Amino acid sequence: MAGDTDDDRLDRTPGASGHRAVPHTADVRVEAWGGSREQCLVEAVLGMVECFADVSGVRATAVRQVQVAEGSDDDLLAALLDEVVFRLEVHGDVPVDVEVETVDGGLDVRMAVTDVRSVPITGAVPKAVSWHELHLAPDPYGWSCAVTVDV
Repeated sequence: MAGDTDDDRLDRTPGASGHRAVPHTADVRVEAWGGSREQCLVEAVLGMVECFADVSGVRATAVRQVQVAEGSDDDLLAALLDEVVFRLEVHGDVPVDVEVETVDGGLDVRMAVTDVRSVPITGAVPKAVSWHELHLAPDPYGWSCAVTVDV
């Protein structure tokens, strides 16, 4: 998947984007980065999805628009990933592509989705987003975040 790296060594350049899963006891830890806060959030969603489903080559069957209320950067990250978990559990939607825009301090999110039954499941499905060591912040290369996902 574009932007993905499984390397233990992370060589970032300004404006680059990507994500990776890192070892974590019993859960999934996702690190993501991007040239902007919005791109970092996109990578966080894609990284979380990649931990449990193979969406490579999968076409979206619908587009879902989501509004995430104004909050701190950490609040926005948690709320966006909680929304992905909710849509997966309640509607069976798995994002295959994501666009994020900032509007009035919150987020306008468009997720191109497909049905979870149409994708190969490769790992444990996320159940919740943990607040433990969750962060989203600017860094010398743009923005980065890290989050633990309960599975």
